[in-house]
Amino acid sequence: MTDKISITFLGTGTSQGVPLIACPCSVCSSDDQRDKRLRSSILVQTNDVHFVIDTGPDFRQQMLRANVKRLDAVVFTHGHKDHTAGFDDIRAFNYVQQKDMEVYCDERVDEILRKDFDYVFASVKYPGVPQANIHLIENQNFRINNTLVTPIQVMHYKLPVFGFRIGDFTYITDANSISEEEKQKISGSKVLVLNALRREEHISHFTLEEALKLADELNVERTYLTHISHQMGKHAEVEKELPENVSLAYDNLTIHV
Repeated sequence: MTDKISITFLGTGTSQGVPLIACPCSVCSSDDQRDKRLRSSILVQTNDVHFVIDTGPDFRQQMLRANVKRLDAVVFTHGHKDHTAGFDDIRAFNYVQQKDMEVYCDERVDEILRKDFDYVFASVKYPGVPQANIHLIENQNFRINNTLVTPIQVMHYKLPVFGFRIGDFTYITDANSISEEEKQKISGSKVLVLNALRREEHISHFTLEEALKLADELNVERTYLTHISHQMGKHAEVEKELPENVSLAYDNLTIHV
């Protein structure tokens, strides 16, 4: 069991981020820094390993903003571009740490990485390309160093996506349904991070109402909502509506579990 976990929200926005390009709405025009959301990703730091879950288009900016000097591994939830597009920038850590990046993903993500970043996996590599050691994962426990990680398979419309539990912390993004069997893996978590895109129904994401209902059903101690679009409303206003044990996550928020 992991003794201590620190989680930093590198990004809490949806696929386009917040503000959206050219959008004049009150959220995208907000001066509140909590309404500035990069694409969803977290940094997890345990006693023996530091890793990120997903490397979206803002990965470089996120690493610089959070002043990340050490990164041992990358774990992927799924292969959509807002979760993989920054993969090339792992090469900075290759150079500083003088070793390959350990990458944990399922076969679908592996295929996407090999297609989109074919130069990383070429038999003859151009000097300076990222160096990655792929570990294929399935829906069963695995370890990163000594840290146990439990995959939780959720559905993103028709696409299977992995959430992950590390100790008493569970992270679920890009989901609109979770089977009863997979919910059991979340049971007992002290902290749950769950996606809540907006108030209106969506084909592949939980709404605010759906996320709150699920959090209540799972009976976790504390829930943070992520993968939030500008359609949700301003952070300060939405926060007033939430139950006492539920909060909107925001970029650069760090929590300890």
